[in-house]
Parts: sequence; C-alpha cells; structure tokens
Amino acid sequence: MAGPKVIIKKYANRRLYDTESSSYITLDRLAEMIREGRDVEVVDAKSGEDITHNVMTQIIVDEEAGGANMLPVAFLKELISLYGGAMQPAVPSYLEAAMDAFKKNQQALMSGAFDNNMFAELAKRNMEMFGSAAQAFTGGGSAKNDDSDDDVAALKAELAALKAKVDKL
Repeated sequence: MAGPKVIIKKYANRRLYDTESSSYITLDRLAEMIREGRDVEVVDAKSGEDITHNVMTQIIVDEEAGGANMLPVAFLKELISLYGGAMQPAVPSYLEAAMDAFKKNQQALMSGAFDNNMFAELAKRNMEMFGSAAQAFTGGGSAKNDDSDDDVAALKAELAALKAKVDKL
C-alpha cells in the first residue's frame, strides 16, 4: 500500500471529507484512491465508528449498477446462500485467500501465461469445491456422516492438488 492510512470522514449529509487533502471528495474519487493502492479508513464523522466496510460495499454496488458486472450471478447467488449458514464465518478468510492467490498470479495472467478458459475452469472448480464443502458442513445433500467425512477428505486432497498447480504457475 502506498503511503500512510488516509482517514475519510463521512458526514450525515453523505459527504466524504479527505483528511489528508483537507477537501471533500466523491465516492468515485474514493474508489480511485483504493485502486491506486491507498490504505483508506472511512469513519462516521459524528460517532467515529469505522464504516469502511459499508462504504466499500456501496462502491461495489455502484460499480455493478453502472454496468461493470464483474461479479457473476452464480457467484452472487452462492455468496447470498452462505449468509447465516454454518460456513459464513469461513467465507471472509476464504475470499481473502482466493484474492491473494489471484493477485499473486496476476502477472502471469496479464502476460498470457494462462488462457482464459484455463482460468475460468480453475475458478469454476474452486466454486464447486467450496459449494461441496459448504454442503458437507451444513448437512446438505443426502450423504451419510461417513460419506461426508470421505467427501471432506477428497475435497482437501483436491484443494491441495489445485494449490500445488497454482503454486507451480
């Protein structure tokens, strides 16, 4: 991340104040700062509460509504289905690890070392494994406990093999 953390204050009138530049900014400018790699924290100007998560979620909603459509419908459905379930606590760590792996391999992606079909297939298999793991943990499907244990072990082995392949790339 470039530079120190920038504190953005959000006022009741929805205006955002950049304490670094001592000026009001737009949500678009905040998104630009994040794309530049700036470490930002958004706080409610009155209470001091950290509202970074809510504001970043709003940026994503605005981007998606504006036609960016980076999040596939199948991914969104899967994500929504995980709220309130047994897997919910594991999802943030999983998504952070997946994004870290993506960033690690971004240079290879940009240089064409992966073709789009290969990357799409890796992503698809990853989501299938995550869905299967979610079913195993939540008791979904008709598998017995022994079958669930076997499924989890198979998923772990498949995940380790996939990780090894990604690490090689």
